Amino acid sequence: MGQIKNRKEIISTVEKLKKENKKIVFTNGCFDILHIGHVRYLKKSASFGDILIVGLNSDSSVKKLKGESRPINNEQDRAELLSELNFVDYVVIFNEDTPEKLLDEIKPDIYTKGADYTLKTLPEAKTVLKNNGKVEFISLVEGKSTTNVIKKIENK
Repeated sequence: MGQIKNRKEIISTVEKLKKENKKIVFTNGCFDILHIGHVRYLKKSASFGDILIVGLNSDSSVKKLKGESRPINNEQDRAELLSELNFVDYVVIFNEDTPEKLLDEIKPDIYTKGADYTLKTLPEAKTVLKNNGKVEFISLVEGKSTTNVIKKIENK
């Protein structure tokens, strides 16, 4: 079971883990209504290293990114749900639209993102690469998204 850490705690934890030569993987997202696409994505992300840290968009940042009706689940519920996945080691909530500042503080070895992005379209890529990290893109599960889940519920 993973742990939910605040920003200061995760930075300190990562420093210790790096001294133990652990390969740190970081990914991020809203993870509003957890579905099989999320689970497969996170499991694949975890396979790139020893430790998986999930940066979770705060409620206020989800609202900015997705609109006033989101998130469906609050940040504490989303964080706890993610931390219960056995391949997620740590969850940290961030308030910004993108985790660039957090990535600059953590300096993960690997940063994963969905294959709907490229190095050119991913704002975080420059931050990861300047800190000698590597970006891995993961194929998304066709048709699986929180937006699709919400649309299906609304049409019932």
